[in-house]
Amino acid sequence: MRILDRYILKELLGPFLFGICVFSSILVGTGPLFRIAQYISQYGASVWTCARLLAYSLPGIIALTFPMAVLLSSLMAFGRLSSSSEIVTMKCGGLSFYRLAAPVFILAFAISAFSMVFNEVVVPRANAAYTYIVHYEIMKNTRPKTQEHVIIKDIAGGKLKRLTYGRRFDEDLSLMQGITIQEYENDTLVRIENAEKAVWKDGGWTMFNGIIYDMTEDGRVERTMKFKEQAMPVEKVPAEISRDQKNKEEMTIRELKQHIAILKREQVRTSYFEVELHQRLAIPFACFIFSLIGVPLGIQRQRSSSSIGLGISVIVIFIYYAVMSMAMALGQGGSLPPLVAVWIPNLLGIIAGVFFIHQAAK
Repeated sequence: MRILDRYILKELLGPFLFGICVFSSILVGTGPLFRIAQYISQYGASVWTCARLLAYSLPGIIALTFPMAVLLSSLMAFGRLSSSSEIVTMKCGGLSFYRLAAPVFILAFAISAFSMVFNEVVVPRANAAYTYIVHYEIMKNTRPKTQEHVIIKDIAGGKLKRLTYGRRFDEDLSLMQGITIQEYENDTLVRIENAEKAVWKDGGWTMFNGIIYDMTEDGRVERTMKFKEQAMPVEKVPAEISRDQKNKEEMTIRELKQHIAILKREQVRTSYFEVELHQRLAIPFACFIFSLIGVPLGIQRQRSSSSIGLGISVIVIFIYYAVMSMAMALGQGGSLPPLVAVWIPNLLGIIAGVFFIHQAAK
């Protein structure tokens, strides 16, 4: 790595960490802290429990601040270099705008990649732990007793053995309705079982009024068999089924894809989950897009004040997330395809970034 690259990256590091701390503090203060105060006043949650809630809320918040911090660090770092005439000196030495911006773009792309991994590995587990503490430690088992579209996964040896779908589930009645069971061998679908309902009794689930389809390796139905009553191959008690259901924020990309595929087979609307799936890539990629905007804006001589850099960051971030919120609503409502809705803010950001880069490179 050349001295110039190290120098520019060093200028970025401080503002980047500062941005994560500042924006995380703002988001924590406007969200989790308010809810934690409610848990203390309404449910008498302990200090230790609230500290754990705060810790588990941080990964999701930090993941949102990565793009914001990249934008702020780009503006502040290049604003400082520009105000001290270092940019002019570098250009006089024969360095182009693209050469100066290259280490920032590479770093932003690396942060995008790290953010994707962070969103996939850390954030869903933290969100699941947060939800468990709220429902089972603070509110004392207030998970919804009646749920729509429950999914039960049986995994053996790291491979999916069985997927069970219930259109409606009632824990209090120990009843599941609209059941579809898919059984797999070596990741190949070998059997499908449909049943009108299943009831938990005598320590097991019993299905009623159903049909079994044995499948060939190429996906054709080989044999069918109807039944009036049959044991359902699910060992989990009703309370476990309620507890194991995940919100979209608690799922990994793979789990979201499986969930969407199951719901589509049951002809259930999936746009709500598809928007979340595409966001797992779109929001981390915003780190790179914000660098395309931040570098050319920061390199202008009039961007000499850190407060101006922070102000520009706030404006750009507000516009981006306002557009994202509106597009998400349209995507979840079905007015736009989820993929298009989620990537609209990034597309607009790319267009703006290319324009600013073109102007700065002149």
